[in-house]
Amino acid sequence: MDSDPDPGPPPPRAAGWWRDATRVDAALYAAIAQTPTPVLDRAMARLSHAADFSRLSLASAAVLAVTGGHTGRRAAAHGLAALAVTAGVVNLVAKPLGGRRRPNRERVPVARHVPMPVSTSFPSGHAAAAFAFATGVGHVLPSAAIPLHGLAALVAYSRVHTGVHYPVDVIAGALIGTALAQAATHVLDRTTT
Repeated sequence: MDSDPDPGPPPPRAAGWWRDATRVDAALYAAIAQTPTPVLDRAMARLSHAADFSRLSLASAAVLAVTGGHTGRRAAAHGLAALAVTAGVVNLVAKPLGGRRRPNRERVPVARHVPMPVSTSFPSGHAAAAFAFATGVGHVLPSAAIPLHGLAALVAYSRVHTGVHYPVDVIAGALIGTALAQAATHVLDRTTT
């Protein structure tokens, strides 16, 4: 039996919508790249580098575990579990499916540059992991949710500022990380009660 024929390009409306969204994304990236921010440049590059391999989340988990008693240890465990699930899904499934090339950084000032990752651009793994950790911790320890989500937002923005991601990459990463963390914490709650 013959397989279904190739459905071809998306309908004109969908193609137009996608084209427009891509233009807005590229324009936001270009505006950020071309805006002189010499003081912010160094800070964003340092923050982006500090978030490599989820080091900020791991350090936060250690602080919570040491200073937060039983609740802090439980919050750290939820945050790390959410981070682990998210990192696996994003790096093994979402990035290969996304397949988006990294931005061309030629207009991004060199002072902002961090090493360009070899993985695909969509979605941002840094943003996904940071939001997953913040959401996992916040599920157990709501008072920590605001500062950790603030830090996650800064990490996400730093990836655009340093030129390694488009804005849509970090927005998608944040949404995916939050959703996966909610699922992971739900599973943890059911298995530990």
